[in-house]
Amino acid sequence: MKEKISFKAKLVREIIKISTSQHIIGPKIQNGTLRKKLVEPPWHCPEGYLRMPIRMKHFEMELLTPPDMVSDEIILQLHGGGYIGGIRNIYRDFAVLYSEIPSRRRVLSIDYRVAPENPYPAALEDGLAAYQWLLSVGYCGKQIILAGDSAGGGLALAMCAYLRDHGIELPKGLVLMSPWTDLTASGVSYEENYEKDPLFGRTRESMIYNREYVGDRNPAEPYISPLFADYTGFPPMLFQVGSIEMLLSDSLSAEEKARKAGCQTKITVYEGMFHVFQMGLLKMPESEEAWKEITEFICSL
Repeated sequence: MKEKISFKAKLVREIIKISTSQHIIGPKIQNGTLRKKLVEPPWHCPEGYLRMPIRMKHFEMELLTPPDMVSDEIILQLHGGGYIGGIRNIYRDFAVLYSEIPSRRRVLSIDYRVAPENPYPAALEDGLAAYQWLLSVGYCGKQIILAGDSAGGGLALAMCAYLRDHGIELPKGLVLMSPWTDLTASGVSYEENYEKDPLFGRTRESMIYNREYVGDRNPAEPYISPLFADYTGFPPMLFQVGSIEMLLSDSLSAEEKARKAGCQTKITVYEGMFHVFQMGLLKMPESEEAWKEITEFICSL
């Protein structure tokens, strides 16, 4: 059966596969070393936008305010990177797309602490601190939408479990791009997609097998691997995942568990797509479609 994906998506997928196959640079991409050392040029805020840095006790945040803002909601963005990589410019681009969703919203992006210097529970503590900061400045849970990709998606689910367990008001909804929900790597896709995944596959040295974040804790702890959390009472969730990722099971299993717990969920598996293909922004058909789906989901909450 012929794969129904765009030429651009096939090209990007092949570039990723070739890059990760390189003897020297490949392992550095897969284990996150390159991401940690890569120096990016300054990010330029779009005209009319206001970008305000906020210094917290242990980490920094960026508040992006779009022009002509109408909505009183805010999106709290949790970046990916295997809990070992900090915020990158692509997430600032994500913030712009989130802010442009009809009615326009502020977006708070946090640069939480990462491993190995700061293993679990540092990222969770920082995510919760950002959420509590929003509550302290006047937002209520029903005005906050959590959005995260990969590790950030798993962190969003872990935060929801913690908030629910501690009687703190929950957010309005969750946008989850290929969330990393199972740090025990127990899903069937870790084997079935091992040779297919262009980013994490074909090696046991990738970020998904890195225990720097887990440290000496049990990776099956629900606040580390939210797949093993209780989803009762969680807000509506949108899951997006690629069909060839090793993390496919992380989304499929978490969505099924949430649905069985009575949660409102939607999951879309994008054929032939790789990990967090949404980074194609509006320049790749599949990514553009994913962002359209995110827009529709947020507008429906």
